[in-house]
Amino acid sequence: MSSVVVVTRQLFRVQRIFHHLRMSSTAATQPEVLLEKQKNVGVITLNRPKALNALNLNMIRQIYPKLKEWEDNDDTTMIIIKGAGDKAFCAGGDIRAVTEAGKTGDRLAADFFREEYILNNAIGTCPIPYIAFIDGITMGGGVGLSVHGLYRVATERTLFAMPETAIGLFPDVGGGYFLPRLGGSLGMYLALTGYRLKGREVYKAGVATHYVESDKLPALEEELMSLKQSSSQKIDELLTKYHKETKREMPEVPEFSLEPHMDKINNLFSPDSVEEIFEALMEDGSEWAMQQLEKLKKMSPTSMKITHRQLSMGGHLSLQECLQIEYRMSQGCVRGHDFYEGVRAVLVDKDHSPKWNPSTLEGVTPRMLDSYFEPIPLSYLPAKELHL
Repeated sequence: MSSVVVVTRQLFRVQRIFHHLRMSSTAATQPEVLLEKQKNVGVITLNRPKALNALNLNMIRQIYPKLKEWEDNDDTTMIIIKGAGDKAFCAGGDIRAVTEAGKTGDRLAADFFREEYILNNAIGTCPIPYIAFIDGITMGGGVGLSVHGLYRVATERTLFAMPETAIGLFPDVGGGYFLPRLGGSLGMYLALTGYRLKGREVYKAGVATHYVESDKLPALEEELMSLKQSSSQKIDELLTKYHKETKREMPEVPEFSLEPHMDKINNLFSPDSVEEIFEALMEDGSEWAMQQLEKLKKMSPTSMKITHRQLSMGGHLSLQECLQIEYRMSQGCVRGHDFYEGVRAVLVDKDHSPKWNPSTLEGVTPRMLDSYFEPIPLSYLPAKELHL
């Protein structure tokens, strides 16, 4: 073999190595959120597909100022938010980072919730049409990025849930505002049990405003951007057109799995306390009621009781008032026990055997419950009241 061939092959190998290094470096430095102005449309793309587009503080701090900038720009006709990849819109907030910070007293545990709720409020008060493509997993923080906007487009891949009572938290990001407004006791049921809504159910429950097949989203986005008059009426007409053209993905599957149980949900989840809900389920005694009771027994007693009060209050409050209360609640959870234990059991060790404290509903005293809704103690330095 000639020396020229050897050198050529060595150079080729070096070039390949540098190519892989550049590719790795590019992948490692991919922005976590893409913020682009396309024509007159602001487009937000959550860009952490491997992490199911989970929301962290860095992303919040990029989205909020851009959202406000687009709002103030007269030529911005709408804002679209979507997730990269085909698995998730946004699977939630970076809760593990928050609990790690909370253990050490790092201010991230205060800043994350504060800035996330400020962003939720900005979405809820956005003066121009805000359209969320909730294609894939949409939970926790992902709900906060979508449900307060004017339009939410679900697909057959959408999986919606607020599973916070299973990790010692509560359905925050404005859950106290939108869940009681789903009608009847559906919001209370979803909040306490963490029940998962799938596909068309997300629309049927009132969480989404429209339902479109996932493979039609690119065409829908292109048409939205091409609207000559992008008023709310024109946007609604276009979304409705796509919604009506969408086929039933599986005709043999009911459009809303909870439909047969709605009477029981409205009756059994309407009592004035979690203890009374447990009693109502016991008295009903049906197979479905017993299944719900067993599910609830696995949840944090503290989380269930603060969630029940949160939703009972929230149906009569503004979004801003709900978020202010939820910020107090979030910091109560950071100061408590169950939030850390729930995250450990579900997300860290994954043994799904949390040791709640208190371990019973009766153990969560009225005084303990009140403490989650009272002004944040001045002695708790990382946090202060949320003002919107």
